[in-house]
Amino acid sequence: MTAEMGRALGALGDGDASVRLRAALAIGTNPHAAAVDPLVARCAVEPEFSVREMLTWALTRHDPAATVPRLLPELRSPLARARSQALHTLSKIGDPRTWPSITRDLLLDADDEVARAAWRTAVALVPDGGEHALAEVLTTQFARGSRETRLSLSRALIGLGEGVLPLLHAAAQHPDPAVRAHATATEQLYRDPEAGFTLAVEEAKRVAVLGPDGAQG
Repeated sequence: MTAEMGRALGALGDGDASVRLRAALAIGTNPHAAAVDPLVARCAVEPEFSVREMLTWALTRHDPAATVPRLLPELRSPLARARSQALHTLSKIGDPRTWPSITRDLLLDADDEVARAAWRTAVALVPDGGEHALAEVLTTQFARGSRETRLSLSRALIGLGEGVLPLLHAAAQHPDPAVRAHATATEQLYRDPEAGFTLAVEEAKRVAVLGPDGAQG
Protein backbone atom coordinates (compact mmCIF):
# COMPACT_ATOMS: atom_id res chain seq x y z
CA MET A 1 0.00 0.00 0.00
CA THR A 2 1.31 3.45 -0.90
CA ALA A 3 1.66 6.29 1.55
CA GLU A 4 -1.00 8.16 -0.42
CA MET A 5 -3.46 5.29 0.04
CA GLY A 6 -2.66 5.19 3.74
CA ARG A 7 -3.47 8.89 4.05
CA ALA A 8 -6.72 8.44 2.14
CA LEU A 9 -7.79 5.59 4.41
CA GLY A 10 -7.01 7.67 7.46
CA ALA A 11 -9.04 10.56 6.06
CA LEU A 12 -12.19 8.41 5.91
CA GLY A 13 -12.69 9.26 9.57
CA ASP A 14 -12.04 13.00 9.24
CA GLY A 15 -14.55 15.35 10.86
CA ASP A 16 -15.02 17.26 7.59
CA ALA A 17 -17.42 15.55 5.17
CA SER A 18 -15.67 17.09 2.15
CA VAL A 19 -12.39 15.51 3.26
CA ARG A 20 -14.08 12.12 3.63
CA LEU A 21 -15.64 12.52 0.19
CA ARG A 22 -12.29 13.24 -1.43
CA ALA A 23 -10.73 10.31 0.41
CA ALA A 24 -13.36 7.89 -0.88
CA LEU A 25 -12.90 9.28 -4.40
CA ALA A 26 -9.14 8.79 -4.19
CA ILE A 27 -9.53 5.21 -2.95
CA GLY A 28 -11.98 4.34 -5.70
CA THR A 29 -9.76 5.92 -8.34
CA ASN A 30 -6.85 3.72 -7.27
CA PRO A 31 -8.44 0.62 -5.72
CA HIS A 32 -6.45 -1.56 -3.36
CA ALA A 33 -7.55 -4.75 -1.62
CA ALA A 34 -6.53 -3.33 1.75
CA ALA A 35 -9.14 -0.59 1.37
CA VAL A 36 -12.17 -2.90 1.33
CA ASP A 37 -12.49 -3.40 5.09
CA PRO A 38 -12.11 0.32 5.94
CA LEU A 39 -14.60 1.31 3.25
CA VAL A 40 -17.24 -1.14 4.48
CA ALA A 41 -16.65 -0.13 8.08
CA ARG A 42 -17.10 3.53 7.20
CA CYS A 43 -20.34 2.79 5.32
CA ALA A 44 -21.87 1.57 8.58
CA VAL A 45 -21.43 4.89 10.37
CA GLU A 46 -21.16 7.58 7.66
CA PRO A 47 -23.85 10.24 8.26
CA GLU A 48 -23.59 12.11 4.94
CA PHE A 49 -25.51 10.75 1.97
CA SER A 50 -23.06 12.05 -0.64
CA VAL A 51 -20.14 10.43 1.16
CA ARG A 52 -21.99 7.13 1.47
CA GLU A 53 -22.62 7.21 -2.28
CA MET A 54 -18.92 7.76 -2.90
CA LEU A 55 -18.02 4.95 -0.52
CA THR A 56 -20.32 2.63 -2.44
CA TRP A 57 -18.78 3.75 -5.73
CA ALA A 58 -15.31 3.09 -4.33
CA LEU A 59 -16.35 -0.41 -3.29
CA THR A 60 -17.73 -1.15 -6.75
CA ARG A 61 -14.30 -0.32 -8.13
CA HIS A 62 -12.81 -3.26 -6.21
CA ASP A 63 -12.92 -6.94 -7.09
CA PRO A 64 -16.31 -8.42 -6.10
CA ALA A 65 -14.46 -11.48 -4.86
CA ALA A 66 -13.10 -9.24 -2.10
CA THR A 67 -16.05 -6.92 -1.52
CA VAL A 68 -19.03 -9.29 -1.53
CA PRO A 69 -17.80 -11.59 1.27
CA ARG A 70 -17.10 -8.51 3.38
CA LEU A 71 -20.51 -6.96 2.69
CA LEU A 72 -22.69 -10.00 3.38
CA PRO A 73 -22.09 -10.08 7.17
CA GLU A 74 -23.18 -6.43 7.30
CA LEU A 75 -26.70 -7.55 6.38
CA ARG A 76 -26.94 -9.01 9.90
CA SER A 77 -25.49 -5.96 11.63
CA PRO A 78 -27.45 -4.42 14.53
CA LEU A 79 -26.79 -1.05 12.87
CA ALA A 80 -29.54 -0.13 10.43
CA ARG A 81 -27.20 2.03 8.37
CA ALA A 82 -24.77 -0.86 7.98
CA ARG A 83 -27.58 -3.07 6.68
CA SER A 84 -29.03 -0.48 4.32
CA GLN A 85 -25.70 0.59 2.86
CA ALA A 86 -24.53 -2.98 2.37
CA LEU A 87 -27.76 -3.72 0.51
CA HIS A 88 -27.32 -0.62 -1.62
CA THR A 89 -23.75 -1.56 -2.48
CA LEU A 90 -24.71 -5.14 -3.33
CA SER A 91 -27.38 -3.81 -5.69
CA LYS A 92 -24.71 -1.78 -7.47
CA ILE A 93 -22.33 -4.74 -7.69
CA GLY A 94 -25.15 -6.85 -9.09
CA ASP A 95 -23.72 -10.30 -8.35
CA PRO A 96 -26.66 -12.73 -8.79
CA ARG A 97 -25.06 -15.14 -6.33
CA THR A 98 -25.94 -12.74 -3.51
CA TRP A 99 -29.69 -13.19 -4.08
CA PRO A 100 -30.14 -15.81 -1.31
CA SER A 101 -28.83 -13.26 1.19
CA ILE A 102 -31.75 -10.88 0.52
CA THR A 103 -33.92 -12.53 3.14
CA ARG A 104 -37.56 -12.04 4.06
CA ASP A 105 -36.36 -10.48 7.32
CA LEU A 106 -34.57 -7.76 5.34
CA LEU A 107 -37.56 -7.19 3.07
CA LEU A 108 -39.71 -6.70 6.19
CA ASP A 109 -37.06 -4.90 8.26
CA ALA A 110 -38.54 -2.55 10.86
CA ASP A 111 -36.27 0.26 9.67
CA ASP A 112 -37.76 1.90 6.57
CA GLU A 113 -34.40 2.73 5.01
CA VAL A 114 -33.25 -0.87 5.32
CA ALA A 115 -36.51 -2.19 3.90
CA ARG A 116 -36.40 0.26 0.99
CA ALA A 117 -32.82 -0.76 0.20
CA ALA A 118 -33.81 -4.42 0.42
CA TRP A 119 -36.72 -3.90 -1.98
CA ARG A 120 -34.50 -2.20 -4.56
CA THR A 121 -31.78 -4.80 -4.21
CA ALA A 122 -34.19 -7.71 -4.42
CA VAL A 123 -35.72 -6.39 -7.65
CA ALA A 124 -32.24 -5.96 -9.11
CA LEU A 125 -31.12 -9.48 -8.19
CA VAL A 126 -34.26 -11.65 -8.33
CA PRO A 127 -33.69 -14.64 -10.61
CA ASP A 128 -36.04 -15.46 -13.46
CA GLY A 129 -39.12 -17.13 -12.06
CA GLY A 130 -38.74 -15.61 -8.62
CA GLU A 131 -40.66 -12.41 -9.31
CA HIS A 132 -44.07 -13.64 -8.16
CA ALA A 133 -42.85 -14.91 -4.79
CA LEU A 134 -41.00 -11.65 -4.23
CA ALA A 135 -44.05 -9.62 -5.17
CA GLU A 136 -46.16 -11.61 -2.71
CA VAL A 137 -43.85 -10.51 0.09
CA LEU A 138 -43.69 -6.91 -1.07
CA THR A 139 -47.46 -6.52 -1.30
CA THR A 140 -47.70 -7.21 2.44
CA GLN A 141 -46.02 -3.83 2.93
CA PHE A 142 -48.69 -1.65 1.32
CA ALA A 143 -49.52 1.52 3.30
CA ARG A 144 -46.24 1.34 5.19
CA GLY A 145 -44.39 4.46 6.27
CA SER A 146 -43.91 7.83 4.63
CA ARG A 147 -44.69 8.95 1.08
CA GLU A 148 -41.09 8.16 0.11
CA THR A 149 -41.34 4.65 1.54
CA ARG A 150 -44.62 4.00 -0.25
CA LEU A 151 -43.26 5.31 -3.53
CA SER A 152 -40.21 3.05 -3.15
CA LEU A 153 -42.48 0.06 -2.69
CA SER A 154 -44.56 1.00 -5.73
CA ARG A 155 -41.45 1.38 -7.87
CA ALA A 156 -40.11 -1.97 -6.69
CA LEU A 157 -43.36 -3.74 -7.55
CA ILE A 158 -43.58 -2.04 -10.93
CA GLY A 159 -40.02 -3.16 -11.60
CA LEU A 160 -41.12 -6.79 -11.31
CA GLY A 161 -43.23 -6.51 -14.45
CA GLU A 162 -46.68 -7.46 -15.62
CA GLY A 163 -46.96 -10.46 -13.32
CA VAL A 164 -47.62 -8.19 -10.34
CA LEU A 165 -50.93 -6.91 -11.72
CA PRO A 166 -53.13 -9.69 -10.27
CA LEU A 167 -51.55 -9.10 -6.87
CA LEU A 168 -52.17 -5.36 -7.14
CA HIS A 169 -55.77 -6.01 -8.10
CA ALA A 170 -56.22 -8.32 -5.12
CA ALA A 171 -54.68 -5.78 -2.74
CA ALA A 172 -57.02 -3.12 -4.13
CA GLN A 173 -59.86 -5.12 -2.52
CA HIS A 174 -58.21 -5.12 0.93
CA PRO A 175 -60.42 -4.11 3.88
CA ASP A 176 -57.91 -1.42 4.92
CA PRO A 177 -58.59 1.73 2.83
CA ALA A 178 -54.93 2.80 3.08
CA VAL A 179 -53.84 -0.51 1.59
CA ARG A 180 -56.47 -0.24 -1.14
CA ALA A 181 -55.34 3.29 -1.99
CA HIS A 182 -51.66 2.35 -2.15
CA ALA A 183 -52.33 -0.73 -4.29
CA THR A 184 -54.60 1.22 -6.64
CA ALA A 185 -52.06 4.04 -6.97
CA THR A 186 -49.35 1.50 -7.77
CA GLU A 187 -51.49 -0.02 -10.51
CA GLN A 188 -52.16 3.45 -11.94
CA LEU A 189 -48.44 4.18 -11.99
CA TYR A 190 -47.78 0.84 -13.69
CA ARG A 191 -50.22 1.73 -16.46
CA ASP A 192 -49.17 5.40 -16.66
CA PRO A 193 -45.54 5.88 -15.52
CA GLU A 194 -45.83 9.63 -16.13
CA ALA A 195 -48.58 10.00 -13.52
CA GLY A 196 -47.58 11.77 -10.33
CA PHE A 197 -47.51 9.48 -7.30
CA THR A 198 -49.15 11.98 -4.97
CA LEU A 199 -52.02 12.57 -7.40
CA ALA A 200 -52.40 8.83 -7.94
CA VAL A 201 -52.59 8.25 -4.19
CA GLU A 202 -55.14 11.01 -3.64
CA GLU A 203 -57.32 9.69 -6.46
CA ALA A 204 -56.97 6.17 -5.14
CA LYS A 205 -58.01 7.33 -1.66
CA ARG A 206 -61.19 8.80 -3.11
CA VAL A 207 -61.91 5.57 -4.94
CA ALA A 208 -61.21 3.55 -1.79
CA VAL A 209 -63.66 5.63 0.23
CA LEU A 210 -66.37 6.51 -2.31
CA GLY A 211 -66.11 3.79 -4.90
CA PRO A 212 -65.39 4.44 -8.60
CA ASP A 213 -68.75 6.07 -9.25
CA GLY A 214 -68.56 8.43 -6.28
CA ALA A 215 -64.98 9.41 -7.10
CA GLN A 216 -66.08 10.63 -10.51
CA GLY A 217 -68.67 13.04 -9.10
